[in-house]
Formats: sequence, structure tokens, C-alpha cells
Amino acid sequence: MKYTKLGDLLVRNGTITEAQLDSALKLQAGTGERLGTVLKEHGFITEPQLIDALISQLGVEYIDLNSCSLSSEMAQVIPKNIAKKYTVVPVKATRSDVYLAMADPLNFVAVEEVRAVTRKRVIPMIATQAATERAVLNLYSNQGAMKAIEDMQKDVMGGQYGSGLSGQGLSQITLDEDQVDAAPAIRLVNSIIDRAYTEKASDIHVEPKEGTLAIRMRIDGILRPVLTVPRELQSSVISRLKIMARMDIAKRNMPQDGRTNVTVRQETLDLRISTLPSIYGEKIVIRILRKTPELISPEGIGIRGDNLVRFKNLLRDQKEGMLLMVGPTGSGKTSTMYTMIDLLKSDEVNLISLEDPVEYHIENVCQVQINEKTGLTFANALRAVLRQDPDIIAVGEIRDGETAEIAMRSAMTGHLVLSTIHTNNAVSSIDRLTDIGVEPYLIAGAVKGIVSQRLLRCICPGCRKPYKASREEKALMGFPEEEEHIFYRGEGCGECFKTGYRGRTGAFEILKITYPVRRAIHSQSMEQLEAAIEEGDFVPIMENCRRLVADGITTVEEVERMVGRE
Repeated sequence: MKYTKLGDLLVRNGTITEAQLDSALKLQAGTGERLGTVLKEHGFITEPQLIDALISQLGVEYIDLNSCSLSSEMAQVIPKNIAKKYTVVPVKATRSDVYLAMADPLNFVAVEEVRAVTRKRVIPMIATQAATERAVLNLYSNQGAMKAIEDMQKDVMGGQYGSGLSGQGLSQITLDEDQVDAAPAIRLVNSIIDRAYTEKASDIHVEPKEGTLAIRMRIDGILRPVLTVPRELQSSVISRLKIMARMDIAKRNMPQDGRTNVTVRQETLDLRISTLPSIYGEKIVIRILRKTPELISPEGIGIRGDNLVRFKNLLRDQKEGMLLMVGPTGSGKTSTMYTMIDLLKSDEVNLISLEDPVEYHIENVCQVQINEKTGLTFANALRAVLRQDPDIIAVGEIRDGETAEIAMRSAMTGHLVLSTIHTNNAVSSIDRLTDIGVEPYLIAGAVKGIVSQRLLRCICPGCRKPYKASREEKALMGFPEEEEHIFYRGEGCGECFKTGYRGRTGAFEILKITYPVRRAIHSQSMEQLEAAIEEGDFVPIMENCRRLVADGITTVEEVERMVGRE
């Protein structure tokens, strides 16, 4: 392949102008980034335009890494450090050639280094940046896990079962699956956590079966099988996880809870580890809590458009009273509450939060960890907080009538109280509070706004395709039958586990408690409550879902799965 400068190539074929090239070169100066990256990040060119230009000018072949399966043997062709350094992945190897997928086939330093390592002729192939990064991580992550399993099996045969497990039982652990002197069990567990980090999983399930140990991960709210570990290695893996969480490895017939912090690629993760005895051994579930600030922002939780305006107005207008976040388990209520806390915190207010567990650490906020074993319940902690001169109180979850009543009375005495409760929608949260023993007059007087939400899977951008909506789909989403509508769905690719979905976003409904609504709550009349809500500017969650479907963010099937046919 002829050595060509990317900028000259793109100018020559008319993809960018000389002026755009000069601007990009100035932006590139001193950053250390490659020109193609600068051009994409600053909007001079899209990735498809760049790929088309390189294919036509250089004659390189395009490969869709999302739809092809790489043999695990490819991990032996070039070292992991080179693959990660240059974002390249071997696709095929013969006696004389190695086919190398790369986002930048003009990176001749990478080509020369691979040639020197393999002593083969390198044939570059072009792939998207995201697909190449994912292929590198998956190929070498699987290799690390397989190598660790192989070494553990050798230890079993050699009588060293479970050796070296207690070496890193620390509260802060830096994961490095390439650490050759670590015990195989440590490397295997590190590899599993690294894979979960890569896939943005929220939970890892380590499940003993009759003949194997299954590893599943909850990705975008759905459990996916990712690895099977031989049965004879089960005790070693489970012991390693229990040591990390400072649990008693000798207690196998009772549930235990623990936690640890790990660092994966310079990001700190908080792991909550829970064990449960089963007929085939201890099952372990690891909840992964990321501390990324972007996740606790309006954009991070997916609130946009008119709902964003309502959300900000609700916070701006309320100086006292209670704001509730409601929804079923796993609907993102806690993230929404953290977003509110982040927007309300300042040096001028005393903001105290009561949480179980504390998931994100936020500056200028006094965060209290609830511990029911020592008697520090939500109700007891809330009583103590009221003696701490608070302006804003965040109660992680209302679980009982006592906590609810104290929170309501606090909201009526000049405090702003934020909390969450498990209900299906904004209206049913009123019934839920009544069911746990809160008097209607307290609910009517204290609650100022309710945010109800669901988390919907987003269509995978790698395989998103348009189609003409059917009559049934238009009827389900409330669109007129005579109108033509184009919806979107994912066809399924390697990047999304063939599901057609990647990532999640929020769907919201925001109910502001107006005087007519408050009067209906006080009179305990559901008919009056529904009429008062309809007269206001309340927009039900299904309307938000319609917008997400029309904009091609999610699918009709996902709305039906998560919200139903409301």
C-alpha cells in the first residue's frame, strides 16, 4: 500500500477542503491525536465518509467486525499490548500474511510494528473505531479468561487447588488480568470484572449449576450468558470473590453481604457482593456501581425536551415540600434523585442524604449510610437529621409508614425532601402512600411533585434500520391509522449481542401537585383526582414513549415490554 498522508488524500478526492484541513491541523497541533480522530471529533467528516474515502483511494477492504466471529487463536498472532496500543485486531492469518483490521489503515507505525512481531506481510483492512475497540477487548478478554481457567485446571491436577487466593484481599484493588505472577483464580475474576466493565454491565451473576459454573451479566437490563467455568473450579472462584468482599469463606450455608472498590482502566468501581446458598453451592451476585459524573445529569438519565423544562421548573419552584421519584425496581429512580441532589447542592444550603447503599459520592453533600443492623434505620436517621439544621433532605427510599410520615411532616415544616418509592406510575404512588399508613391530609399537604419513570433500551446504532410501521404498531402508539410513519429497529449485530439494542434511556411523566389535585387527594376520590390531573398540563409517560419511538431512539416492542398498553 502506497504511503499517503490522510489530509492530502481527503482533499484530493474532495471530501474536505484545504481550509478545513488547515483548521484540523491547527486543532491537532500539540494534542498527540491522529488527524482522522480530530476530523471526526470536530465535525469536518463523518466516520462513514472517512471509510468510503479510504476504500476508494487505497483499495483496502472493509470488514464489519460486529457481524463476524474472530477465532480465539487470533489472540496468539499479535500481543495484547500492541493490539490495544494501536487499536488493531488480527482477523485471519496464513503462513505468510496476516489480515489486520484497523480503524486507521494509514497508521504505518502500527503496520510496521505488527510486521516486525509476526514476521508476516500485513494486509490492512478498515473497520469502524468502535467495532475495532470492542473486538480487541472481547478477543483478549476471552483469551485471559481461558488462560486462567487452563492454569486453574493444572493447579487442580497438581494438588494446588485454590492456591494464592488470599494475596489481594484489600479494600482497594487495581485489576490487571495480565499480571502473570497472580494466582489463576485472581486472573480469572479480574478478567470477568474487566469484561463486565467493557460491556457496561450493571450486575454479574456467578451461578453454580449441576455440572458447571455459569457467568451471566445484566446488560441494558437483560441477563446475558458470557462464560462457563468448569465445575471443579467453582470453589476457587467463589472463595476469591468472598475474600475480595472481606466475607467469611468458611460460612457456606448462610447469606453474606460485602463490598470492595476496584480500579479498572483508571476508573474506580464500587462492587456490592452478595452470596446465597443454593443446592449446587453458593450463588454470587455482584452489583457494579460506577462513579461517572455524567450518569447523574439530566442528559445522563435521558430526560429531554418538554420533560426537561418541567423537571427544572419543578426544582426551581420548590423550596419546601416533598418531591417523589417513583417506578418499579430498576427504573433509574436513584439516578434521578442523585441528579436532583447534584442540581440543588451549593455552599448556601445544608443538604443531607440518607442512603442504603451510598452509590455516588457527591461533594458538598453530607451522605449517611443506613445500617439497620446497628439500629440506624431510615426513620431513626431522619429524626437525627432534623436536629442538624437541614435545608434539603434526601431519603433514599420510603420503605414503611413510619419513615413516610416523618418525611412528610419534615416537608411541611419548611424542608425540601427528596425520596423514592416503588410504584408503577405517578397516580398510583398516592395509593401506595395511603396503603402504608400515611394520612391523606399529610400527602396532600406535603407532596409537591412526582416524577415517574421507566428505563427503555435504545436501538443499537450499529444495526439501526428504518421500516414502515404496521397498522397494529400505529394503533399501539396512538398514531392515526391513515398516516404513514417510519419507525426504526435494530437488526442485531455483534456489538449488541444480536438483540438490536445498545444502551438505555429514560421515559418520564412529571406530575406537579396543583390545588385541584391536592383537594382530590385530601377527599380520597380517585375520580376527582383523575379529572384534576386531566385538567392540568400533565403529560403521561406513554406520550414520552411515542416521541422516543418517532425519533428512532427505541422500538414499539420495547415500549410494550416496559410500559405496556397504557
